[in-house]
Amino acid sequence: MFFTPKCLGTTTLTKEELKEDKEKCLKVGPCGLGAKALYLNSFFLDRVYYISYKDINRCFKRVAMSKGGFTGKGVFGSMPYLVVQYGTGLEKQCNFKFEEEVDMFLEELSKIRPEMPLHSVEAEYKLRMAEEEERKRYLKELSPEQENSVKVLRDAEEVVKAYPKQYTKLSVTAKQKRVIERISPTYQKVALVILMLSIASALFGLFALIKGQGLAIYFVLFGFSFIFIVISSRILPTGRNNKAYAEKEWADALKDMSETMKDTKDFPVPPQYAHPVVLERMIRVIREGRADSVSDAFTIMKEDLKKLNSDVTVSQKEYDEVVQVKPMFLVMDYQ
Repeated sequence: MFFTPKCLGTTTLTKEELKEDKEKCLKVGPCGLGAKALYLNSFFLDRVYYISYKDINRCFKRVAMSKGGFTGKGVFGSMPYLVVQYGTGLEKQCNFKFEEEVDMFLEELSKIRPEMPLHSVEAEYKLRMAEEEERKRYLKELSPEQENSVKVLRDAEEVVKAYPKQYTKLSVTAKQKRVIERISPTYQKVALVILMLSIASALFGLFALIKGQGLAIYFVLFGFSFIFIVISSRILPTGRNNKAYAEKEWADALKDMSETMKDTKDFPVPPQYAHPVVLERMIRVIREGRADSVSDAFTIMKEDLKKLNSDVTVSQKEYDEVVQVKPMFLVMDYQ
């Protein structure tokens, strides 16, 4: 190992165990899931800490810079974190670039440690309340047409769930395309100016440091700090962070899903919307009595998504659903 991860809990691994476990760990974003421990990042470096599963009390997603995650307001502009609670009230918060990566991390963790709580205490309470409210909205008895529509959608949901890679890529690339398209050119110009000044500051500091000037180290530190901040903000275009690349990735994801679904007869939604969450929301519309047919449920579901924006109050469950599928509809202009 280039460096040895620092232990956060009370259960330590031997050097040999740590080396083997980290090398074989499943890397998701800046963190990793090993057989014996989780590997967590610092602000700048990936997988520099580890914590044994024995020491973890709870692991969950936290969303900052957006009111959507836990207060019930807001949908976009989120900054995702993975939170690991351990010991007696201690916690480690890990920043991620993409919210989908946090979801993927928690999904994989649920397979490794199905007994581990994957929501905060507050979120678990809100989820229970939301589920109770949802059940109250359902019809006690569905009509034969509604029953048949629900069956069609359940069957379709099972089909698409067999292709997690395809529908996840569809969701991720749509969101990335949407984010890049909405970056203001003004922000990019400001970020470029800051980056240039930061580089100049770092170079001046290094030069002054060689000359032995006393304040040189501060120019170096501030310069490199702002360089990392600008790069991590992802405002400036790069080889994988520009409109052309985002468009290509979305087109590839759509083509892949279209090829996957082409042999599925009478699939109830277009391939650009082939996602379990879309089908689940359509089922919900029918069970609430707002539609009888699949086509009507699809229309109403789209209208529900259109109404959701950063000023609308939503439950945590709905927030988690919307951030996955609404970008797919936005990039297609709901067509």
